[in-house]
Amino acid sequence: MRYVADLHIHTRYSRATSRDMNLETLAKTAKVKGVNLLGTGDITHPEWRRELKEKLKPAGRGIFQYDGVNFILSGEVSNIYKKGDRLRKIHIVLLFPDFEKAEKFSSRMAAFGSLTADGRPTFGLDVERMTEILMEISEDIMIIPAHIWTPWFSLFGANSGFDSVEECFGKFADRVTALETGLSSDPPMNWRLSQLDRYVLVSNSDAHSPHRIAREANVFARKLDYYELKETLEKKDRETFLFTIEFYPEEGKYHYDGHRNCDVRLKPRESIKMGNICPVCGRPLTVGVLHRVEELADRPEGFVPEGAIPYKNLVPLEEIIAEALGTGVETKSVKAEYEKLTRTFENELNVLLDVERADLERVTSSRISEGIVRVREGKLKIIPGYDGVYGTIKIFDEEPEKPQMSLF
Repeated sequence: MRYVADLHIHTRYSRATSRDMNLETLAKTAKVKGVNLLGTGDITHPEWRRELKEKLKPAGRGIFQYDGVNFILSGEVSNIYKKGDRLRKIHIVLLFPDFEKAEKFSSRMAAFGSLTADGRPTFGLDVERMTEILMEISEDIMIIPAHIWTPWFSLFGANSGFDSVEECFGKFADRVTALETGLSSDPPMNWRLSQLDRYVLVSNSDAHSPHRIAREANVFARKLDYYELKETLEKKDRETFLFTIEFYPEEGKYHYDGHRNCDVRLKPRESIKMGNICPVCGRPLTVGVLHRVEELADRPEGFVPEGAIPYKNLVPLEEIIAEALGTGVETKSVKAEYEKLTRTFENELNVLLDVERADLERVTSSRISEGIVRVREGKLKIIPGYDGVYGTIKIFDEEPEKPQMSLF
């Protein structure tokens, strides 16, 4: 059995989010993707919380259900405040075991920011003080710093973050349930910091539109209620927590260091040797996420700490199909193949992780099947992003064959 959880998403009440992020579409998409447990997102927004209370049905301790999909009460908050003579901007994912505790937290936090302006509210409050409030409400609330390496709005962000969990959370550092790798990092990047060994790493989609659900997720061996999930994360239980599903962080537009105008793309170690100065124009380089990891790391690349949760890098099925066909992701041909595969094999994660090649080829083309297998085996060409340029993941070196025109 596989129990897939995506704990961090947003809804139509968040800014820059699809209007389709409603409960009906979330449940429908979760089934197609293969997600068993989905975060509700935006739990601090009063209108969304009211809708959830009306439509969700209890399905175990701290778990709710809608249309056959399990939900957990979740939301992301943004803390912007000054500490240590610097402006800090930190995003935190919170999970609640029941509506009562979510409502108590929302009520307490209304004094520090608007709860209706955005599904991800902004509070002018120190994270340490907010954690104290959370613990006063209930020690059962889960606290997960979000996408911890993004340059802005994250725990270790180069522009407004901290150098350690303790520096951010103070005396409440031991109350942090897990750390979210985010799209900009993967487990090997985080394993280079010994200070993170005490925390389990989780991955979530941070989806703002339905098709982004489960682009990152967590895979468990069995169904878990709220308290079992919390215990599994806190104990880093490898028998229950099987692996995380990871985006390739190289695709991010600030992974490596460089200068776009000078066509200079550098690994952090190379740019550090150059004093972070562009070898072409002599101006400071734009440093990326990997550079920030390099600054804080006390271990070499490739180090794997004892007890680390495994991970698997995946490419979304629609992107595999699109490259195999040599067309855009939004085209009818891609959608048709996607629907055929997910309908035949129940969901997208089954297709990406489990289905044998021979079975795939009975349903789709050999090239699409080959693409799925290559992604599983990590046989990809990866060009990291830098200085605002997105990275690229190529599955095939050769272009797809064009159908020949018949004269008759």
